[in-house]
Amino acid sequence: MSNNIHIREMLEADAEMISNALSRQGWDKPVILYRQYFQETCAGKRTVLVASQDGDFAGYVTILWESDYPPFQAQNIPEIADFNVLLKYRRQGIGNALMQFAEACAAKRTDVVGIGVGLTADYGAAQILYAKRGYIPDGLGIFQGGRHLEQGDQAQIDHDIALYFTKRIAAVKP
Repeated sequence: MSNNIHIREMLEADAEMISNALSRQGWDKPVILYRQYFQETCAGKRTVLVASQDGDFAGYVTILWESDYPPFQAQNIPEIADFNVLLKYRRQGIGNALMQFAEACAAKRTDVVGIGVGLTADYGAAQILYAKRGYIPDGLGIFQGGRHLEQGDQAQIDHDIALYFTKRIAAVKP
Protein backbone atom coordinates (compact mmCIF):
# COMPACT_ATOMS: atom_id res chain seq x y z
CA MET A 1 0.00 0.00 0.00
CA SER A 2 1.33 3.39 -1.03
CA ASN A 3 0.81 6.62 0.86
CA ASN A 4 1.59 8.69 -2.23
CA ILE A 5 -1.93 10.16 -2.49
CA HIS A 6 -2.38 13.48 -4.28
CA ILE A 7 -5.64 15.47 -4.33
CA ARG A 8 -6.35 18.40 -6.59
CA GLU A 9 -9.26 20.22 -8.21
CA MET A 10 -10.64 18.78 -11.43
CA LEU A 11 -9.31 19.97 -14.78
CA GLU A 12 -11.44 19.99 -17.93
CA ALA A 13 -9.26 17.24 -19.43
CA ASP A 14 -10.14 14.95 -16.48
CA ALA A 15 -13.70 14.32 -17.71
CA GLU A 16 -12.78 11.61 -20.19
CA MET A 17 -10.18 10.02 -17.89
CA ILE A 18 -12.66 9.70 -15.02
CA SER A 19 -15.44 8.32 -17.21
CA ASN A 20 -13.11 5.79 -18.86
CA ALA A 21 -11.68 4.60 -15.54
CA LEU A 22 -15.14 4.02 -14.11
CA SER A 23 -16.32 2.35 -17.32
CA ARG A 24 -13.40 -0.12 -17.18
CA GLN A 25 -14.74 -1.42 -13.88
CA GLY A 26 -18.31 -1.65 -15.17
CA TRP A 27 -19.77 1.59 -13.81
CA ASP A 28 -21.91 3.65 -16.19
CA LYS A 29 -20.78 7.23 -15.66
CA PRO A 30 -20.77 9.00 -19.06
CA VAL A 31 -18.17 11.62 -19.94
CA ILE A 32 -20.94 14.20 -20.38
CA LEU A 33 -21.57 14.03 -16.61
CA TYR A 34 -18.00 15.09 -15.85
CA ARG A 35 -18.08 17.80 -18.49
CA GLN A 36 -21.20 19.11 -16.74
CA TYR A 37 -19.39 18.93 -13.39
CA PHE A 38 -16.54 20.97 -14.84
CA GLN A 39 -19.00 23.59 -16.17
CA GLU A 40 -20.67 23.73 -12.74
CA THR A 41 -17.21 24.20 -11.20
CA CYS A 42 -16.52 27.12 -13.53
CA ALA A 43 -19.89 28.61 -12.53
CA GLY A 44 -19.10 28.24 -8.81
CA LYS A 45 -21.88 25.70 -8.19
CA ARG A 46 -19.70 22.68 -7.50
CA THR A 47 -16.12 21.78 -6.58
CA VAL A 48 -14.71 18.50 -7.87
CA LEU A 49 -11.70 16.98 -6.12
CA VAL A 50 -9.69 14.31 -7.91
CA ALA A 51 -7.41 11.82 -6.14
CA SER A 52 -4.48 9.96 -7.61
CA GLN A 53 -2.14 7.43 -6.10
CA ASP A 54 1.35 7.14 -7.51
CA GLY A 55 0.18 9.24 -10.47
CA ASP A 56 -2.83 7.06 -11.37
CA PHE A 57 -6.43 8.26 -11.06
CA ALA A 58 -7.97 6.66 -7.97
CA GLY A 59 -11.23 8.51 -7.22
CA TYR A 60 -13.08 11.77 -6.81
CA VAL A 61 -15.64 13.59 -4.72
CA THR A 62 -17.73 16.67 -5.38
CA ILE A 63 -19.07 19.43 -3.18
CA LEU A 64 -22.40 20.79 -4.34
CA TRP A 65 -22.51 24.29 -2.88
CA GLU A 66 -26.30 24.49 -3.15
CA SER A 67 -27.72 21.06 -2.44
CA ASP A 68 -30.75 19.66 -4.25
CA TYR A 69 -31.88 18.12 -0.94
CA PRO A 70 -34.54 20.56 0.36
CA PRO A 71 -33.55 20.54 4.08
CA PHE A 72 -29.90 21.29 3.19
CA GLN A 73 -30.99 23.90 0.68
CA ALA A 74 -33.19 25.65 3.29
CA GLN A 75 -30.27 25.80 5.74
CA ASN A 76 -27.55 26.65 3.17
CA ILE A 77 -25.72 23.40 3.91
CA PRO A 78 -23.38 22.33 1.09
CA GLU A 79 -23.54 18.65 0.16
CA ILE A 80 -20.67 16.29 -0.42
CA ALA A 81 -22.02 14.37 -3.40
CA ASP A 82 -21.02 11.76 -5.95
CA PHE A 83 -18.10 10.23 -4.08
CA ASN A 84 -16.32 7.38 -5.85
CA VAL A 85 -13.08 5.49 -5.28
CA LEU A 86 -12.03 2.90 -7.86
CA LEU A 87 -12.42 -0.63 -6.53
CA LYS A 88 -8.70 -1.44 -6.77
CA TYR A 89 -7.86 1.61 -4.61
CA ARG A 90 -10.33 0.99 -1.80
CA ARG A 91 -9.15 0.42 1.77
CA GLN A 92 -5.94 2.35 1.08
CA GLY A 93 -6.90 5.67 2.69
CA ILE A 94 -7.97 7.42 -0.52
CA GLY A 95 -11.63 7.80 0.44
CA ASN A 96 -10.70 9.15 3.84
CA ALA A 97 -8.22 11.58 2.27
CA LEU A 98 -10.83 12.78 -0.22
CA MET A 99 -13.37 13.31 2.56
CA GLN A 100 -10.84 15.17 4.71
CA PHE A 101 -9.93 17.43 1.79
CA ALA A 102 -13.62 18.03 0.93
CA GLU A 103 -14.44 18.91 4.53
CA ALA A 104 -11.49 21.32 4.69
CA CYS A 105 -12.66 22.93 1.45
CA ALA A 106 -16.23 23.27 2.79
CA ALA A 107 -14.93 24.69 6.08
CA LYS A 108 -13.75 27.77 4.18
CA ARG A 109 -17.43 28.67 3.67
CA THR A 110 -19.48 26.97 6.39
CA ASP A 111 -19.42 25.14 9.70
CA VAL A 112 -21.81 22.32 8.66
CA VAL A 113 -21.60 19.97 5.69
CA GLY A 114 -24.11 17.37 4.56
CA ILE A 115 -24.01 14.09 2.71
CA GLY A 116 -26.51 11.54 1.42
CA VAL A 117 -25.91 7.81 1.23
CA GLY A 118 -27.73 4.97 -0.46
CA LEU A 119 -29.27 2.18 1.59
CA THR A 120 -28.05 -0.94 -0.23
CA ALA A 121 -24.88 -2.94 0.35
CA ASP A 122 -23.31 -1.15 -2.65
CA TYR A 123 -22.99 1.83 -0.29
CA GLY A 124 -21.78 -0.16 2.71
CA ALA A 125 -18.20 1.12 2.62
CA ALA A 126 -19.45 4.71 2.38
CA GLN A 127 -21.93 4.18 5.22
CA ILE A 128 -19.12 2.96 7.47
CA LEU A 129 -16.74 5.75 6.42
CA TYR A 130 -19.32 8.48 7.13
CA ALA A 131 -20.10 7.06 10.57
CA LYS A 132 -16.39 6.84 11.42
CA ARG A 133 -15.92 10.45 10.29
CA GLY A 134 -18.66 11.68 12.63
CA TYR A 135 -21.62 12.18 10.31
CA ILE A 136 -24.98 12.13 12.13
CA PRO A 137 -28.33 11.31 10.47
CA ASP A 138 -30.43 14.44 9.99
CA GLY A 139 -33.35 12.65 11.66
CA LEU A 140 -35.75 13.16 8.76
CA GLY A 141 -35.71 9.54 7.56
CA ILE A 142 -35.48 8.04 4.11
CA PHE A 143 -35.71 10.36 1.10
CA GLN A 144 -36.78 9.28 -2.38
CA GLY A 145 -38.45 10.89 -5.35
CA GLY A 146 -38.25 14.38 -3.89
CA ARG A 147 -39.89 13.55 -0.56
CA HIS A 148 -39.33 11.89 2.78
CA LEU A 149 -41.03 8.52 3.07
CA GLU A 150 -43.57 7.91 5.79
CA GLN A 151 -44.69 4.86 7.74
CA GLY A 152 -46.63 2.59 5.37
CA ASP A 153 -45.10 3.97 2.16
CA GLN A 154 -43.79 1.47 -0.33
CA ALA A 155 -40.54 2.21 -2.11
CA GLN A 156 -38.44 0.83 -4.92
CA ILE A 157 -34.94 0.26 -3.54
CA ASP A 158 -32.63 1.86 -6.09
CA HIS A 159 -29.88 4.48 -6.31
CA ASP A 160 -32.39 7.29 -5.72
CA ILE A 161 -33.25 6.23 -2.16
CA ALA A 162 -31.04 7.79 0.51
CA LEU A 163 -30.54 8.75 4.10
CA TYR A 164 -28.96 12.16 4.75
CA PHE A 165 -26.36 13.09 7.35
CA THR A 166 -24.66 16.25 8.58
CA LYS A 167 -21.39 16.99 10.31
CA ARG A 168 -20.16 20.05 12.16
CA ILE A 169 -16.81 21.12 10.79
CA ALA A 170 -14.56 23.86 12.05
CA ALA A 171 -15.20 26.86 9.83
CA VAL A 172 -11.99 28.52 8.76
CA LYS A 173 -12.11 32.30 9.03
CA PRO A 174 -10.66 34.03 5.94
